[in-house]
Amino acid sequence: MQERQQESTGTPDGEGGRGGMDNADGAERVDYGYQQVSAAEKRRRVGQVFASVAPRYDLMNDLMSFGLHRAWKRFAVAIAALRPGERVLDAAGGTGDLSRLCLPRVGERGQVVLLDASDAMLRKARERCLDRGIVEGIRYVRGDAERPPFREESFDCILVAFGMRNLANREAGLRNMRKGLRRGGRLIALEFSRPVTATLRRLHRHYCLRFLPFLGEKVLGDAASYRYLAESVLVYPEQRRIARDMREAGYREVEYYNLCGGIVAAHRGYRL
Repeated sequence: MQERQQESTGTPDGEGGRGGMDNADGAERVDYGYQQVSAAEKRRRVGQVFASVAPRYDLMNDLMSFGLHRAWKRFAVAIAALRPGERVLDAAGGTGDLSRLCLPRVGERGQVVLLDASDAMLRKARERCLDRGIVEGIRYVRGDAERPPFREESFDCILVAFGMRNLANREAGLRNMRKGLRRGGRLIALEFSRPVTATLRRLHRHYCLRFLPFLGEKVLGDAASYRYLAESVLVYPEQRRIARDMREAGYREVEYYNLCGGIVAAHRGYRL
């Protein structure tokens, strides 16, 4: 089940910084789970986490979400409303679930670019695509979704699935991704969010802090990585705050959909 929320867009100031990418490497501290670290340190630690979890990342996603992550990703691609011939960026694309869903929608005239900062995740994505007979149509690029290494106005659509909370600076990432969109392009951000009822929030918190590290230890022998991932879910801002951040970054017609009672939310905004 999903619940749709429309957000007022307001009027952005200027063009959101077309002169270059925003950076977040100053002295400001950022969240790394429940800790506060520098932006550079967060990037380093997140890189270590995903290098550690890559070998069994897909299995863990199925176990942690009881397979629901597949339905959530299909929903994100559905609201992206992709058309044949479009160019799509799967930012923080991991092992390529979204890329494989997008490819048949953009067709032979389109292109999907899978961007991820982890070499281990990119290797896993290539393997999974080759296992499914996908040898063309997806381009694999190593890079940070916060600072995508592409020219402005390169993409018709950018999708981020469960990667926004791992950015060192979310606001800079939103601005930089907007620069990468063509006029009329849209950003779809799928992320764990704030459950809409107090009871569900309590259950969700218990699940994150107790079950996820336990599962990480039993399956991967790595409780620490999944403790960070659990904490990163719980400190991630609620839906209205993310919608506000998108508006302030210059997106228009911002709206979001609550999935599974707000455990996950899909945000959509346009560059007009």
